Amino acid sequence: SPTSRLAFETAAQLAREGAGSLVLAHVWEPSPWMMGEQTLAPEVIAAVVANAEDELVKWRERARELGVKQVESRLLDGVPWDLIVNAAREDRAVDLIVVGTHGRPGLKRALLGSVAEKTVRHAPCPVLVVRARENL
Repeated sequence: SPTSRLAFETAAQLAREGAGSLVLAHVWEPSPWMMGEQTLAPEVIAAVVANAEDELVKWRERARELGVKQVESRLLDGVPWDLIVNAAREDRAVDLIVVGTHGRPGLKRALLGSVAEKTVRHAPCPVLVVRARENL
């Protein structure tokens, strides 16, 4: 998404300027209709995973182009905010989480949830929430 790309660029800039490393995480959350008896065919899931892995390769290459020396990526499946928070808890070297937000208001946020909000609430380290500027 555009906000994910903006968060990526911000994180890459911070990693480059601070001579730090960057961990790119893509979390794929299977939708509820894919669970239980009504699952997608294995080849469809494999295609989704392969596409996500290809995208992560591109993002790693782009981070290196932006001057980040150490870049790794992780493809995770599950609840995004929970996996992001747990990854930061498990890796004590993580000192900042950068996450994008769409800034959905009211009912949309309640229905769709907010990965950024839940990450901020539960993270073991500071969280930088990146949002695109609104057209005024």
